[in-house]
Amino acid sequence: MVARKSWLITTAVVAALVYAAMWVGYAQNWAWLCAVDMHLLRPFHDFGTAHPGWVSFWVVFCVLFGPSGFRVVGLVLLIVALVRRNVASALFLMISIGLMGFLAEGAKSVTGRPRPATALVSAASTSFPSGHALGAMVGVLALLTVLWPSLTTRIRTVLAGLGGVLVVVVGVARVVLNVHHPSDVVAGWALGYLFYLLCLRVVPPRGLRTAAGRPAAPDSAQ
Repeated sequence: MVARKSWLITTAVVAALVYAAMWVGYAQNWAWLCAVDMHLLRPFHDFGTAHPGWVSFWVVFCVLFGPSGFRVVGLVLLIVALVRRNVASALFLMISIGLMGFLAEGAKSVTGRPRPATALVSAASTSFPSGHALGAMVGVLALLTVLWPSLTTRIRTVLAGLGGVLVVVVGVARVVLNVHHPSDVVAGWALGYLFYLLCLRVVPPRGLRTAAGRPAAPDSAQ
């Protein structure tokens, strides 16, 4: 327990420092950060311009695995939790996945960073931080947290690996489409992780268990 608490504190501090660095770097126009952003955006822009099908694929991918996709899955699990009279887990899902969009929009309005001029598709709102990167981080972690107690060790390993890959790929996809600078994506991951930890602290879930604390039988949800 002590080791877990120490790990959470350490990772929270790191995430906060990363977010602050990306924000200050943009605000102060750090040359190295601008160079990295442009260096990574340019080849994707050139390739996407020559291959419209490539762009269309990533647009669809970002719709399916964007914040709205996680809200749909989160709503399903929230209903399951309520049917099993597990208010704690339902509240956790409602606050974490349900409110992550407001957090992203609030952070965007404070920073006000324009989208990259090379954007391959249109995108609403401003650029910093990436709402998709934030949403993927919060969504994957929140869903895994609620499902974790009901999973076998093997399934946990598989889903944790797939979840980590999904978080990375969603962030990369936003850079592929040139709708976000890489620093926006890194900031979105960091802020999403911090928000997840806050939700975990304020409204700790209890998995998909019944109010009595025992896993509900598959046919017990009436």
